[in-house]
Amino acid sequence: MPGRGKHHRSRTSALSRAVIAAGTGGVALVLPLTAVGTASAAQPTQAAASVQSAARTAQAVVPKSVTYTVVSGDTLSSIARKHGVSGGWQQLYKDNRKTVGDDPQLIRPGLKLKLKATKTTAAPKKPAVTSKPAGTVAQATPASVKTYANNLDGWIRESLDIMARNGIPGSYDGIHRNIMRESSGNPQAINNWDSNAAAGTPSKGLLQVIDPTFAAYHVPGTAYDPFDPVANITAACNYAAARYGSIDNVFGAY
Repeated sequence: MPGRGKHHRSRTSALSRAVIAAGTGGVALVLPLTAVGTASAAQPTQAAASVQSAARTAQAVVPKSVTYTVVSGDTLSSIARKHGVSGGWQQLYKDNRKTVGDDPQLIRPGLKLKLKATKTTAAPKKPAVTSKPAGTVAQATPASVKTYANNLDGWIRESLDIMARNGIPGSYDGIHRNIMRESSGNPQAINNWDSNAAAGTPSKGLLQVIDPTFAAYHVPGTAYDPFDPVANITAACNYAAARYGSIDNVFGAY
């Protein structure tokens, strides 16, 4: 690109004129010396930049030890992915085997897991408070997300809300009555002695559902896990509705 002073000829020392006067061979000797000097000067700067970049990268991925509480629908894989656990779900399971148990696919809501996270979930920003002109009518804000207790009462109530959205009949009393008969309220209950168990499909969970029935009547939006309390209740009620009209009509083995 043209610029000011393009044709300005800089002064040269006597030594420089003597070298140039020596001919083409002399000029060839000067250019490599200039290039070497430039490269040598650049090397320390590039090395320092590389060291600084590596230091920033190492600092950015330092794992942070946190305690995570399992919620309905969680899996070790989804937790490890969400929090950037180094080593994935396998390392997460290894670090929490005493808490999880022998089957890494069975984690129930409420479990406390120790994990080394490299990702953090940003807290939602609070909306800026702005003044409103006089006479402005306040607008209704969306209702907060409904939460449920992590116990039998909460599991039944969450299932009832999901059932209502999917047109599945059933009442709190009907569900509770059958749960107490089938599992006494233990979401990890499993029957290893009856005919289903002998056939290789033991009854599982709060309402003692076998795997084929759970798969056939599983309700989307719940965990695909027969030991998950909400998923187990909802699938069992869906099955009972198809066969008996409602879980309320079930008073014995079904």
